[in-house]
Amino acid sequence: MSAAPVSTERKRVWATPAGVALCAETDLADPGSRGFVLQIGEAFFHGFVVRKGGVVAGWVDRCPHAGFPIAIELDRYLTPDGSQILCGWHGAVFEPITGSCVGGPCAGGKLTPWPVTVADGIVRTA
Repeated sequence: MSAAPVSTERKRVWATPAGVALCAETDLADPGSRGFVLQIGEAFFHGFVVRKGGVVAGWVDRCPHAGFPIAIELDRYLTPDGSQILCGWHGAVFEPITGSCVGGPCAGGKLTPWPVTVADGIVRTA
């Protein structure tokens, strides 16, 4: 008798505890973005932060259109000119600070916020 197959799918969570240091604010270009994967118990959270005009915003790394991660390449969440967030899979375009979809297959939708804050030059979960 053979053993049951072992699932290789990673469990996902959609929120993080407050106070987790992510990076120095100066590690983010302006405009710029950076992705993070945090292990929460046996599950993983995928999110990214964007800095634009001195404002830092955090988003769950999941497109509201099809549920895929936003970036195809590591930390490449923004359009080449840094003005918008671009889903590399289907071309949805989002405002970096509000998360509102302004074009593409999920126009009118919105990214899921990931609460972050900047204090003493450190970006942390909120």
